Amino acid sequence: MVTDPISDLIIRLKNGSLAKKPSVIVTYSRFAENVAHALKKAGYLTSIEKKGKLFDRELELGLVYFESGARIRGVERVSKPSRRIYVKSGDIRMYRSGFGNTFLSTPQGIMTDIEAKKNNVGGEVLFKIW
Repeated sequence: MVTDPISDLIIRLKNGSLAKKPSVIVTYSRFAENVAHALKKAGYLTSIEKKGKLFDRELELGLVYFESGARIRGVERVSKPSRRIYVKSGDIRMYRSGFGNTFLSTPQGIMTDIEAKKNNVGGEVLFKIW
């Protein structure tokens, strides 16, 4: 049983991209699906596909590659189940000079740091990806 499904999702994405896999399979939840859609919108995933029956659902996530290598090179979980980290809209900073993204859970849904800054909303910092 996975106690932190978001950590499991981002680590599977990182390990799959470093192993040059075309796609990875993660356990389905609506929250994981929303995170996957935010990752696809930011350009880290090519496809999102639900597989399986109602109680055995999984998400198959297609990974993005460039000629120089994988799009996902590393991840860092910020807000953990033991310690939640929140940020105001004025305190949101660019990550890795714009070459990485911070994903936040806001009242308007899961979004990147750039979208949250543009919409002037803050929220819980989920993870950083580059």
